Amino acid sequence: MNHVIRLFLMERASWILFFLFSQLLVLLMGYLDVSIPFQSVVYIVFLSCLLFLIFLIMRYYKETRFYRELKHHNQSFDVTTVPDPASPFEKIASEMITKQNETYKGQLDNLQINVEQEKDDILNWIHEVKTPLTTMQLMIERITEPPLRSQLLYEWLRIHLLLDQQLHQKRIAFIQNDLYIEKTDVQQLMFQEIKSLKQWCVQKGIGFDVSLEVKEVLTDTKWCGFMIRQLLTNAVKYSEASDIHIHSFVDRDVTTITLRDFGRGIDAKDIPRIFDKGFTGTLHHQDHAATGMGLYLAKQVADALHITIDVKSTVGKGTVFTLSFPKKNEMIRLASM
Repeated sequence: MNHVIRLFLMERASWILFFLFSQLLVLLMGYLDVSIPFQSVVYIVFLSCLLFLIFLIMRYYKETRFYRELKHHNQSFDVTTVPDPASPFEKIASEMITKQNETYKGQLDNLQINVEQEKDDILNWIHEVKTPLTTMQLMIERITEPPLRSQLLYEWLRIHLLLDQQLHQKRIAFIQNDLYIEKTDVQQLMFQEIKSLKQWCVQKGIGFDVSLEVKEVLTDTKWCGFMIRQLLTNAVKYSEASDIHIHSFVDRDVTTITLRDFGRGIDAKDIPRIFDKGFTGTLHHQDHAATGMGLYLAKQVADALHITIDVKSTVGKGTVFTLSFPKKNEMIRLASM
């Protein structure tokens, strides 16, 4: 309120100064002209100032109503929430707001259509690329030279993972419409993801130690698999000739899965930023193979599935990712939304 009063007084400052100047002029004339009783002049000036103050207060409430309501106008394209104008200038402002809203809404609609079209085009392209990629895999497996076949399969896997990441990145904006909460066999899901990385793990000498006390959770199988795939890919990428330990247990009705690798680790100052889009770390910033998208997408999926991801890491000793799944009643409520 004080801010609006100050703005109103600043807007009307020239009028107020002109009025005060005219009253001072009347007082000066009354003082110099002895034929006019000075006391009467002071009385008239006092009444004029009083009436002007009342007039100013009335005009304040009348002239600032539109702008006070406009200040609390929600930032939407609904022009019905714009207050009704009561003066010609307010009408001009209202018409301009309406025209701008219509223009911006039209531009936003066109932009959304273009984004949707681009998304569909990219998804179609990815699906089309998968066909020759599958054919290429079958051709590579026919190669009789083990070293060459192993190297080609590794490069094939890299392309496959990048395409898969791009596919899910385009879909993630609409993840809430794609969730299907059901009982998921975590052990089968984990072994399936490990199997998909087999060729890469063999080439780097990486094994897995899997011990799952809890073998079923309520979640979305497809998206949970994608999240685990990103974490496993990250662990394999930054490990050499070591095992990755995967365990699950229940603590206070919360199902927890831990993925521990013994790779190069993450610098402590980088941990708060590892889930940021495009962040590749400062410890090995020259690593051009890193895209900074895997952990970002994993965190986006985890948030949608109400899964908490905690990270602990020591440089040179490895990293532990801890996934805490929501309680059963929370997932039932999510499934019913």
